[in-house]
Amino acid sequence: MAFSTRLAWPLRPALAALRQAAPRQCRGLSIPVGPGQTLDLRGIFPPLATPFSPTQEVDYAQLEGNLRRYANIPFRGLVVLGSNGEYPYLAPRERLEVVSCVHQALPRDRLLLAGSGCESTQATIELTVSMAEAGADVALVVTPCYYRGAMTNAALVQHYTEVADASPIPVVLYSVPANTGLDLPLEAVLTLAQHPNIVGIKDSGGDITRMGLMVHKTRQEDFQVLAGSAGFLMASYALGASGGVCALANVLGAPLCQLDRLCREGNWQEARDLQHRLIEPNTAVTRRFGIPGLKKAMEWFGYYGGPCRAPLAPLSPPQVEELRGAFSANGWL
Repeated sequence: MAFSTRLAWPLRPALAALRQAAPRQCRGLSIPVGPGQTLDLRGIFPPLATPFSPTQEVDYAQLEGNLRRYANIPFRGLVVLGSNGEYPYLAPRERLEVVSCVHQALPRDRLLLAGSGCESTQATIELTVSMAEAGADVALVVTPCYYRGAMTNAALVQHYTEVADASPIPVVLYSVPANTGLDLPLEAVLTLAQHPNIVGIKDSGGDITRMGLMVHKTRQEDFQVLAGSAGFLMASYALGASGGVCALANVLGAPLCQLDRLCREGNWQEARDLQHRLIEPNTAVTRRFGIPGLKKAMEWFGYYGGPCRAPLAPLSPPQVEELRGAFSANGWL
């Protein structure tokens, strides 16, 4: 899915209005980063679903309610404005307001990652700076993809290098070929890992061999690999991944944090048993039913899911039953 190159430019007036309304909202990094220091990305990050009202307006009260519930789960941090946040469907002002809302509610020991990838390098830089000023700790930058045939290794390295050079906060690369049709080349990742302001990658492709090579070949760099799905989380940890940005964490956050802990403690049998029970629910809220399925499942576990923005459509009754079966068959409902 392509992201607009024009949306970043109206952000400055919106940001100014936000800062006037809440002049103390910006905190910078939760964890200081400087020469010789590494930003610790170890742990689980849910990529937050953006809640909408029945009239498809962003529902900030429901967002705050979900955040209060997530505060009781030992997440490393939260991701806003990722694929599961319906980022392409949000207006410029809404994007900043969502970051600001989450920033103000987030405990100070947790990181806030915000999606800032646009199609052009210039727009990505503009949005990244705005997200930093609104309170993001880390920029999550998806690959530009509209002109994917021209997105060579050299073009992508140049794009990310310019963004990282200009960004006031650390950058995490984001490869999500299911949405973009473009896998960030391994060669580009290895080159970009040497940049001092690029601290990691969220890889949602599911190629475990590729992830293992990333970990192995960047072991001399301050660079961390994050699994982009709960379906291959344990396998990623076995190969040295630092953490996971997992849609299923919106629904089963505590079990995913338990899986993270079991892997770190080396309790691989327990970890395997738990991973097995997470595979089908994860597939259901990602590849099978997508964001409408994720939001429906959230409601069964005490969170507000609500509608998606059009043209994303709600699930049909048979789809809801199939979704429920994926959770109940594995002991979650």
